[in-house]
Amino acid sequence: MAKNKTAYVCNECGQDFPRWQGQCSACQEWNTITEVRLGPAKSARAAQFSGYAGQGGSEVQTLDQIDLNELPRITSAFSELDRVLGGGIVPGSAILIGGHPGAGKSTLLLQTLCLLAEQMPALYVTGEESLQQVAMRANRLGLPTAKLRMLSETSVEQICDIALKEKPKVIVIDSIQVMHMSDVQSSPGSVSQVRESASYLTRFAKQNGIAIIMVGHVTKDGSLAGPKVLEHCIDCSVMFEGDSDSRYRTLRSHKNRFGAINELGVFAMTERGLKEVANPSAIFLSRGDGAASGSVVMVVWEGTRPLLVELQVLVDNSAMSNPRRVAVGMDANRLAMLLAVMHKHGGLLMSDQDVFVNVVGGVKVTETSADLSVLLAMVSSFRDEVLASDLVVFGEVGLSGEIRPVPNGQERLVEAAKHGFKRAIVPVANVPKRMPEGMEVVGVTKLSQALEAL
Repeated sequence: MAKNKTAYVCNECGQDFPRWQGQCSACQEWNTITEVRLGPAKSARAAQFSGYAGQGGSEVQTLDQIDLNELPRITSAFSELDRVLGGGIVPGSAILIGGHPGAGKSTLLLQTLCLLAEQMPALYVTGEESLQQVAMRANRLGLPTAKLRMLSETSVEQICDIALKEKPKVIVIDSIQVMHMSDVQSSPGSVSQVRESASYLTRFAKQNGIAIIMVGHVTKDGSLAGPKVLEHCIDCSVMFEGDSDSRYRTLRSHKNRFGAINELGVFAMTERGLKEVANPSAIFLSRGDGAASGSVVMVVWEGTRPLLVELQVLVDNSAMSNPRRVAVGMDANRLAMLLAVMHKHGGLLMSDQDVFVNVVGGVKVTETSADLSVLLAMVSSFRDEVLASDLVVFGEVGLSGEIRPVPNGQERLVEAAKHGFKRAIVPVANVPKRMPEGMEVVGVTKLSQALEAL
């Protein structure tokens, strides 16, 4: 018999090497290269799914000849999940949902499939839990269990064979890390097993028009476990996030071939499972009864919708020679830049002050529209002056002190007006021609004008 070939693959970036080495020369990570045993070049079963159904594998078409009506989306039981996926589940797509243990991945998919099974054939494949454990959870949540088909299996070949007989429209694989293929000579969860299993399931989904949702584990730093090529072969990558001490969970798309990325869906964990939050701004705006300095409301843009979030800044005298600069929910380097802009163009020196910035509700702000909000909240805390509770602020601040416009300014103002805000300080370019009813919008071009507007 021929000797099995081996390769050495980096778990972080997927780069392969002829021999083992301590550091990956591609991504510069240490101790991420593992040995992978290579199976046959192409098995008979892999050849079965080498081409997509109905395409012949070699037919060339022009772009306008492709029929777009063949992909009607499947509406799930949650509108927040449909929003993150780009409008629903696309038949023949491969979706990967990752998250920390206990975040609610299995609960969300079990609720979704139990309700989808009332309308169409659905199959739930569990490899980590027994069928009794899944049934106990479904009964505890009060879900309809009469029509959902269940399967306890870890062999990818067996799952696909059973799926060809059952003919479901949606399949859930829980989870991809415990699946294995007989052609791959390594243990389940290894780089080669995860890569080949995901590729095999993706080909099977596209050939038969079945939507497959795979559950993925995450590492201690929050990234998806397994090879990096896992995220490349699937169509949609979604992360389910949430702190253990919070009842709210966020669902965010990092890759989506059928919709916008960075979409945000908000769920609440209850005794009856996950409940979608239709108005997430109301959660992040739960301000206290007593007004305090250093607090302001800003409007950030998440995917395709605005989100109102409270920002808090605390400026206090520092007892150390090197004052602290702490930012929770935003980039700490950007905070240091804004402090320099405030000194240069705002006339406020905070080199002897500790500055703490916190975005309420655990939201992570990645866009620049929060710059003006941080500076005005900083002034409020430094002067110990309370800002108006009906004031909303957003805008990007440049190094020369100018206030730059941000995308979707009118939609942000409309969302703020819906929640009862009466006054807004925004860049001049974001002032709408038609003002929202009952709102005063102040347009500014420089930081000095924004400080005067307070």
